[in-house]
Parts: sequence; C-alpha cells; structure tokens
Amino acid sequence: MPEVAFTGIAPVVPVRDLDAALDRYRRLGFAVRAFAGPHRYGFVERDAVSVHLSEWAEHDPLRTGTVLYLYVSDADAVYADWTASGVEGRFTEPADTFYRLREFSYVDADGTAHRVGSPLAA
Repeated sequence: MPEVAFTGIAPVVPVRDLDAALDRYRRLGFAVRAFAGPHRYGFVERDAVSVHLSEWAEHDPLRTGTVLYLYVSDADAVYADWTASGVEGRFTEPADTFYRLREFSYVDADGTAHRVGSPLAA
C-alpha cells in the first residue's frame, strides 16, 4: 500500500454573520473570499493557515464555539497588529507558558477562541 501524505487541514468554524466574520478576518490580516454559490460559506487564509467559515443560524457562541491554535513566528507582533485592528472581542496579553511558547488569546464575537503562540528562545 502506498504511503498517503496528509497535506493540510482547514477547520470549519461556525459564524452567525458570514459578511461580518469575513470582514473581521480581513482586518486581522487574512485574505478572505466568500463561496461563489448559494450557500453562506467563506474561506480565510494567511500564509499556510486556512480556515473555512460556515454561516449557521443556530450557532450560539456560548454552546457551539470553536478553539483554533495558531502557531506563528512572533506572537507579540501578531498581538500588536490584532489589537490595533479594532476588531470586537476579548484579548489576553501575551505571556510565557510552561510549555515553552509565548502565547495570547483572542475570542471573537462568534465565540471562536484563537490561541496564538510562538516558540520561546532556547
């Protein structure tokens, strides 16, 4: 049997308002596009990271939220960019973790928690 390579992953995140979510990710520095069909679906990408957005009328941020962990080269720089973007949501400040990452979190208006981390120097 030939070896099969897994070449990527794109989590599908529920959102209440696709247009608002696409705008939020655009402001966070992602390239965004809506699906060109009848379904309310979108795509956001930044470098090697790809996330799909699915508009779902039954989405309740308190019950159906998502957690994404984004590995980046500089968590402090991303934190500075994202907090300056003016997006709605809650941020925690970057901090060093016992598991050797510099990390912060951002929870958006749809309840999606974005944990963002970069490796600490050895």
